[in-house]
Amino acid sequence: MVQTSKARITALGAYVPKKRLTNQELETMVETNDEWIVQRTGIRERRIAGSDEFTSDLSIAAVENLMETSGKSVEDVDFIIVATTTPDYPFPSVASRIQAKFGIANAGSVDISATCAGFAYALHMANGLITAGLHKKILVIGAETLSKTTDYTDRTSCILFGDGAGAVLVEWDPENASFLASQVGTFGEGGVHLYRSGLSQKMGDIDLVKTGCIVQNGREVYKWAVTTVPKEMKNLVQKAEMNLTDMDWFVPHSANLRMIESICEKSGFPFERTLYSLEYYGNTSSATIPLSLQIGVQDGKIKNGDTLLLYGFGGGLVHAGVVIKWNPDKR
Repeated sequence: MVQTSKARITALGAYVPKKRLTNQELETMVETNDEWIVQRTGIRERRIAGSDEFTSDLSIAAVENLMETSGKSVEDVDFIIVATTTPDYPFPSVASRIQAKFGIANAGSVDISATCAGFAYALHMANGLITAGLHKKILVIGAETLSKTTDYTDRTSCILFGDGAGAVLVEWDPENASFLASQVGTFGEGGVHLYRSGLSQKMGDIDLVKTGCIVQNGREVYKWAVTTVPKEMKNLVQKAEMNLTDMDWFVPHSANLRMIESICEKSGFPFERTLYSLEYYGNTSSATIPLSLQIGVQDGKIKNGDTLLLYGFGGGLVHAGVVIKWNPDKR
């Protein structure tokens, strides 16, 4: 049964910091080289936030880009959702900093932590809140400053992560809804394979690495993703009463190009119709999908009326997908 939706994505914006961290620069920091990184990840460089630049700053810049390119206002937004694992503070939330910056008078605000699936989770929630009639205009942001939680002595993980932000407006529109289907899922037993230690230094009976930086068992995360995502892609499009062949573009979380290639191979989806942002931005967690959307629109690949399959997956372990019709407002 097709899910009912009364929500439409009306505008998109994005931002990445100016500073670049190239593979050649990483060669001077850890035992690695450009060829090795590109061959195993597809990443050539990533953007790095300044010492005085935080997730709220990137989010604000993405919203400003959204307003500039779309001509839309955020003054009448009535709810703000920020997907991030790197907030400026444990509290107040990044979302509340966005509300303050733009002087949005009557808006609820919340941060959600669903790691690399965060943006898809936030879209799922925004669609539900609007379709239920609880809100009319929601600002959804995926933003990270992962460089501030990256261990630059760990050659297996420091080559991956970058910083960035993307934002969309989701508005009430029962006649031209964007959302065709969505789903979320969790494999909490795998949480120990990708984490950042916090107040607790144990997960079950396992002692965590206590650096406060990202710790990843890349092999186990890879195995889980390439097994789970292809199966769930097919389940998701079936909810929309469609097939994978009906999708114009696949927009997965940009974790690793080899992982994306494997997901495409196992699902049968053509890699040439897949959009990703990792080559020059790295893995930006919750920001990878909106950054990929921005690249797809700028390059003239995504066109109004296209059907897109978005799928995020990451620490938790969690995953989430959304099938949308791309029909934002034209300026």
